Amino acid sequence: MSKLPRLTGNQLIKALQKIGFEVVRVKGSHHILIHSEGRRTVVPVHSGEDIGTGLLSQILRDCQITRDELRDLL
Repeated sequence: MSKLPRLTGNQLIKALQKIGFEVVRVKGSHHILIHSEGRRTVVPVHSGEDIGTGLLSQILRDCQITRDELRDLL
């Protein structure tokens, strides 16, 4: 299994938008993304900060995509 890449919140949102996720609302620094199939997740966007590996793993589980699929989107 490959290592998770280091991503900022904006980079992750752009990658998720490529597979059909849309930002439906923003509450503070948290962007809520929903897919047409009903999958949803929350991505924190803090300037200059990377998303931690544990949180990134949870976001990938919420989106039902693998690490390799994420790497292909980047």
